[in-house]
Amino acid sequence: MTQSANPLKQFFRQPSIYMRLPSKGNFWPKGAFDMPENQEVPVYPMTAIDEITYRTPDALFNGQAVVNVIQSCVPNIKNAWATPSIDINSILMAIRIASYGHAMEITSRCPACNEPNEFNVDLRILLDQINGGNYGQSISQGDLEITFQPMTYKGQTEVNQLQFEQQKKIQSIQESTLPDDEKIKQLNQILTHITELTVDALKHSISSIRTPQALVTETAYIQEFLNNIDRKIFNFIRDHIIKLRADSEIKPLDLTCTECAHKYQQVVNMDQTSFFEAAS
Repeated sequence: MTQSANPLKQFFRQPSIYMRLPSKGNFWPKGAFDMPENQEVPVYPMTAIDEITYRTPDALFNGQAVVNVIQSCVPNIKNAWATPSIDINSILMAIRIASYGHAMEITSRCPACNEPNEFNVDLRILLDQINGGNYGQSISQGDLEITFQPMTYKGQTEVNQLQFEQQKKIQSIQESTLPDDEKIKQLNQILTHITELTVDALKHSISSIRTPQALVTETAYIQEFLNNIDRKIFNFIRDHIIKLRADSEIKPLDLTCTECAHKYQQVVNMDQTSFFEAAS
């Protein structure tokens, strides 16, 4: 039986909210996303299958659970792996609101007195605070004009996985019974690999580099450029990309401990199973 003939179709889920993407539809490859004419993207609540998917540890680690849930709840997104990183937090937050409402209770431990605190957060306020960063503005360094782009969710996930694996290796080496000189040798190899991962992330964040003679967009050329420039130019580019990413992140919550009145900030992480736990 086709879906159109199903007499239960009227009871299928409907969009709960509509959202505007921080990217405004920019940086999406052709075919990965259908932008509505009014730029208001419908967001559906999660199904039971979506909830189960989002609680599968392996699928969370490799990003597949996030991709599956996004494509289920935001049908306009055809390939969630291609989602610009500046849109991910907003999309996940919108799905959470569509599924469980805008109120979310968080538990935070005070860094001053170590007491747990419970707070109610209005996710609509956090959603309104997210912006896409100023990726449209180029920067100049001497004769170079550099333009930027957000990483895709796929690229970001791959880098995060590799960095996590390197951190686990560092921990394993430190806890091993290897001789100190062997530990130092292996740790230096890992640190070299981490540096390579940093360059890899930077190259995917650069859209083009214009020189007086050419416009370079080839990723391989950009990587070779990053590997061979002096540290001042490299740090200039790296710091700009870090700022762009920070500008598009969710701002930390300003909290006051109910026990000792200490004021502190709490980071809210979207990409975790706990974020999608329903309110009791």
